[in-house]
Amino acid sequence: MAKFRILSIDGGGIKGVFPASFLAVIEDCLPEPIHRYFDLIAGTSTGGIIALGLGFGLKAGDLLSFYTERGPRIFPAARRNFFWRARHPRLLVPRYNPSQLRAALEEVFGETKLGELKSRLIIPSLNAASGDIHIYKTPYHPRLQLDYKVRVVDVALATSAAPTYLPTHISPEGIPFLDGGLWANNPTGLAVVDAVAMLNVSRENIEVLSLGCTRAPHNFAKIGDKGELAWARNAIYAAMSGQSFASMGTAYQLVGHASVVRIDAEVEPGRFELDRTEHLEELRGLGYAKARHELPNLKPRFFTQPAPLFEPHYTSTNSRQDRNH
Repeated sequence: MAKFRILSIDGGGIKGVFPASFLAVIEDCLPEPIHRYFDLIAGTSTGGIIALGLGFGLKAGDLLSFYTERGPRIFPAARRNFFWRARHPRLLVPRYNPSQLRAALEEVFGETKLGELKSRLIIPSLNAASGDIHIYKTPYHPRLQLDYKVRVVDVALATSAAPTYLPTHISPEGIPFLDGGLWANNPTGLAVVDAVAMLNVSRENIEVLSLGCTRAPHNFAKIGDKGELAWARNAIYAAMSGQSFASMGTAYQLVGHASVVRIDAEVEPGRFELDRTEHLEELRGLGYAKARHELPNLKPRFFTQPAPLFEPHYTSTNSRQDRNH
């Protein structure tokens, strides 16, 4: 029996260049687009945008170009400098206007709905009004009766609305959404749980490829006894680090360490930030180097044959037929 293969991609802003580059290098060695080799793809924030692009049918190289070409417009350097921050205090307004990100997403996805995508997808977000988690999914189960009608652009904006960087995304339904990274920056465990619990896949039959967006070690002991100002930013890093370990732990517990491959690149603290675009080529190079090293091991496990074609339970055609009866 063929393995049920899962691809999971972390959040990380412009650092999504790293997993996009990694996937593009792998894809260049395959006869089919890389999304065809996975039965389920999960992505949060920037990883969610990559996952949506793959499900849309884009090649990983196209997504890499999306980041390298549009990234500097989405995260303009002028908004990071001292003088801009002095005029627009970060405590009062988000650093970036979402119009450039929205325009870039609309240029790629247009009016495409989630139900028109070619893969099973899991895209986490957070309902800012209620504090409840909100997980967008393509219609791979009969229970998933609404998400397929949502525009891909709105899903991408909802999962990537990172507090202090981008404003809350208000959906057409009036729900305020925040970045899914606030609770599931690493969605690996979430994807494995869904495969087992919702899709009834045998644990022994699951293989997972989990991609990070670079990892910088942080020594939280140095600030453990300090006050609010010291913890203001470090608390976010601590929470995301803890969530990632918990997510990987869930996956390991359910399917075993041997069935999960985690790919990331450890970098020096402060080298890359989610909005710093001056190091795009370095991130791209890290992705290339990591893919070159990992390809011989990954190819026989994940890329020997495409996965069965995804057949959604609901499509936009279903929706039009429902309205006509």
